[in-house]
Amino acid sequence: MKELKRFYSVLVVAVLFISCDKTTNFFAIQGEAQGSTYSIKYISNEEKVTKNQIDSLLTAFDLSLSTYRPDSKISKINAGDLTVVVDDFFTETFQLSNQIYKETKGLFDPTIGVLVNAYGFGPNKKQENLSQKQIDSLLQFVGFDKISLNSNKTISKKYNQTFIDFNAIAQGYSVDVVVNYLKSKGIENAIVEIGGELFALGKNTIENKNWVVGIDDPLQKPEERTLIAKVNLENLGMATSGNYRKVMVDEVTGKKFVHIINPKTGLAQKNHVLSATVLSKSSGLSDGYATAFMLMNLEESKAFLQQHSELYVMLLYADSNNKMQRFTTDNFNKLIKE
Repeated sequence: MKELKRFYSVLVVAVLFISCDKTTNFFAIQGEAQGSTYSIKYISNEEKVTKNQIDSLLTAFDLSLSTYRPDSKISKINAGDLTVVVDDFFTETFQLSNQIYKETKGLFDPTIGVLVNAYGFGPNKKQENLSQKQIDSLLQFVGFDKISLNSNKTISKKYNQTFIDFNAIAQGYSVDVVVNYLKSKGIENAIVEIGGELFALGKNTIENKNWVVGIDDPLQKPEERTLIAKVNLENLGMATSGNYRKVMVDEVTGKKFVHIINPKTGLAQKNHVLSATVLSKSSGLSDGYATAFMLMNLEESKAFLQQHSELYVMLLYADSNNKMQRFTTDNFNKLIKE
């Protein structure tokens, strides 16, 4: 599920830095991680964090949760080694995932990995032409309630074939990990972005305002850069999911598959929702919920959000005339920069 973020991220960080205090400066760190890039900007009177420290932290994160690394803990578990003792990265991602799995009644499900792989969206990229019978046979291995985190920090699986894939939440959670690291170094104001997911910590105190982030138009042409909105952020994580650009095409039938799979039906599906942008107290939570909203139709999302006022959400969708429309929660509207 998470790969759609890498292909469809509709978020661009638009932060302008003008220093007016000689003793307080912006410090910037950039690099590559998780098949994408990261960018960190923090405010301090001295350098408190280095690129090497961030790279080491993100490497340790990948060694826990990356399904693209055969030497990671999650890859070893998926390969059948249930003696692996997981770390805090894995434990916290498991717990966040379980929360969203329960609240979305199974629409968000990291055990969808067995189908992700079968469709060719996983690490091996081998696309299969799945029949309904094959899909049904794989669905028996899907269900986050079929795995458990034991007290000794090992994982139990009801079926050996169950494949855990945290890619729909891990990138967002990795932002939270970096933010917590910055906090541990005494940094109170920063903006962290990894692969399009971000967290705005504190404020842009040099300019005495909130961090300002732009959200791209999902229907723009690749050479264009049009913003749907700009939002003011303070101590909020942000993630965007979308299914409007990248598709996979079955070489035999020509059938197009969008990069999101319904864990209840096993089918790669597309509805009229083009993108979901979610703000919350955690980039990991925002990431997971954004994925879930791509599987709900508009009315289902509205009903869900009536019960979850802690989420700030903007949904872009195509109407009956194939024109793009937007739905925003009231709290999201209050953050839009005029």
